[in-house]
Amino acid sequence: MTRATAVRAVLAVAVLLVSVYISLTMSPRLGLDLQGGTRMVLQAKDSATVKADRETTDRTLEVLRQRVDSLGVAEPVLTRSGEDRIIVELPDVQDPRQAAAVIGRTAQLSFHPVLGALPPGAEPEAKPETGEKRLLLPDEQGVQLDLGPTQLSGAGVKDATASFDAQQAGGWTVSLDFHKGAGKDWTKLTGEAACHPAGDERRRVAIVLDEKVISSPQVDPSVGCQVGLPSGGTQITGSFTAKEARDLALLIKGGALPVPVEIVEQRTVGPTLGAAAIDASAQAALIGAAATALFITVIYRLFGALAAVALAAYGVISYAALVGLGVTLTLPGLAGFVLAIGMAVDANVLVFERAREECQAQPKPTLRSALTTGFRKAFSAVADSNITTLLAAGLLFFLGSGPVKGFGVTLAIGVIASMFSALVVARALTEIAAGSRFVSDYPGVNGIARPGGVRTWLIRKDPKLFRKPVQWLVVSAVLVAVAVGGIVVRGIDLGVEFTGGRLVEYSTSRPVDVETARSTLAEAGFGDAEVTTAGDGDISVRTGKLDNDGEHALRTALATEGGETTKVRDELIGPSLGDELRRNALIALAVAVLVQLAYLAVRFRWTFAVGSVVAMVHDVVIVVGAFAWLGRPVDGIFLAALLTVIGYSVNDSVVVFDRVRELWGANRKTPLPTIARRAVLQTVPRTVNTGMGALFILVALAVLGGDSLADFALALLIGIVVGTWSSVFTAVPGAIVLERTTNAPPPVPGKTNRRGRAPRRDLADNGARV
Repeated sequence: MTRATAVRAVLAVAVLLVSVYISLTMSPRLGLDLQGGTRMVLQAKDSATVKADRETTDRTLEVLRQRVDSLGVAEPVLTRSGEDRIIVELPDVQDPRQAAAVIGRTAQLSFHPVLGALPPGAEPEAKPETGEKRLLLPDEQGVQLDLGPTQLSGAGVKDATASFDAQQAGGWTVSLDFHKGAGKDWTKLTGEAACHPAGDERRRVAIVLDEKVISSPQVDPSVGCQVGLPSGGTQITGSFTAKEARDLALLIKGGALPVPVEIVEQRTVGPTLGAAAIDASAQAALIGAAATALFITVIYRLFGALAAVALAAYGVISYAALVGLGVTLTLPGLAGFVLAIGMAVDANVLVFERAREECQAQPKPTLRSALTTGFRKAFSAVADSNITTLLAAGLLFFLGSGPVKGFGVTLAIGVIASMFSALVVARALTEIAAGSRFVSDYPGVNGIARPGGVRTWLIRKDPKLFRKPVQWLVVSAVLVAVAVGGIVVRGIDLGVEFTGGRLVEYSTSRPVDVETARSTLAEAGFGDAEVTTAGDGDISVRTGKLDNDGEHALRTALATEGGETTKVRDELIGPSLGDELRRNALIALAVAVLVQLAYLAVRFRWTFAVGSVVAMVHDVVIVVGAFAWLGRPVDGIFLAALLTVIGYSVNDSVVVFDRVRELWGANRKTPLPTIARRAVLQTVPRTVNTGMGALFILVALAVLGGDSLADFALALLIGIVVGTWSSVFTAVPGAIVLERTTNAPPPVPGKTNRRGRAPRRDLADNGARV
């Protein structure tokens, strides 16, 4: 064992031990879509006197935190997002009506003198000193009260408690305790009211909450003029129920919001859906990982089995990183974790295929030297392909929101962990094995001393590709035209995330067909609702603007036919947020194209970069067109899948062009079509084997993941198949056509020309041929 191998082995063991310790001692932080609950996004709005900036949003956040804490929700999460948005996560809250009613109330509490009562329809006189109209509000019985200016605000209230008083008609009251200074104002206010005779409207004090009179009691006849009530506190009566009294006390105690807030997004997920998603993802991960491990073991024998061990190490390391960093696991994030398992084999496949080439090119290579050369030659392709995936993950994080952002974090952690497992763990294991004489002497055991089946078949057939590159571009153009036809003819079914509205999924105790549900809801006044079936016979209802009370009425109407009706999933997106998300999605796609183009132009020739980006756009259009033809929704989860397809497409193109760059730099006089054919044939085994590893995972997700992950897996399945095609038959022919047009000189080994960076001399072909 060499010193470098020993260092890698020690590092791998140390990281694995730490990862195992974290995995066993820490619990993952589950998002609401996995544990059940309600998530709200509140938008702070400018008031007449206060602007909704970062400072006022922070003050609003503190008031909301007190209110949520008083609701008794276990482990609520409140965070500010941007300048004027607040994210509220309430685990286990399935009916958001109470939470929304308490959280969203401005709760501006004020105490006013009553100047008199007016008959219905009468207008109050203007104030003689200012000309302004007095405040006119109805009391509890509907009598119009003419109120004077505010004498005491809610800021003077020290505490508020709900209690049952048997002597009161309604029983429930709210007791208020004042701060010292505010108590004096209360005594003055009630003392002035006591100067009027008993029964006079002016002997009343109006308590107003959010411009609504909640109580306007008469000052007791025993209170003398200018004496007033004691400054310690008072009681609010008004025939409250227990719930109304507690909510009122909660609002008053929490204080007034500095600025009003509006619910622009609300998502509710039932706990059963979250548990089912976790189970389905776990099954998909186990089955997909087992199939991938078996596949690479069959292809690469002993070294494939060692790569499977490294794959298991990757799973432990990435899971520990997610738990240790406190990353919230969402449903898309869980899918990203599972998907990264399939992508983790890519680096190992690249190395093993390079080592196979080395074994075929050298007369009598040692297994260790072939493996070392394989790691060295594959490093540039591994680095470039993973960086492009990290770029896509970064775009998901910075331009996505909610679960999509979580998917970007999970994908990035998965990419980094996969590189460590391949370049450290797998390398240490395979180098130790390569030092064994038994492994070296038996090519059928180690798995890389003999060419694989795909490589042998290609050597025998030697297909003549790229003699007419324009023909391949025509085929790609036809595929794009079919996809665009689907977009034009069928249209894109944008989800509520991009259009605004509400999407609710219900589970009923009795089966209800779509037509019956549609007619029932139409009779209840929801004629514009779109009703479809969801998984396991559930009913999915999509409407435009619908508040929480409207959703409750909708569910009640559906229960007349379906019996006990349980809300499984609920998504509410405000129109302003929908416009913003749609704009951000387009920005994300445009930035993805520009960033990938810039990176590839730096790392390769500009012609290669353009060919790769054309292939990427080709893949995006076809995936969107396929969803248009299939009538599948395009939502935030689809956007996550689409940006992943972008990363995968560029990943494939990078591997092919990395080989083109290497072969062309070593054979400058060979025509580019010949070089491209050799590069494609040499990289096809890697493309096939890596694609199969990802397909195993995605098929498992599509079959076992349920409706929540089916569209995600379907988009990636289409994207990987199309991306594999385009990296060979769109990107490469496109680069060839561009090179013919520009007639640029080939790259010089060890130098960089103005059109791209050439490889170092140690990346030469060394005579490797197919």
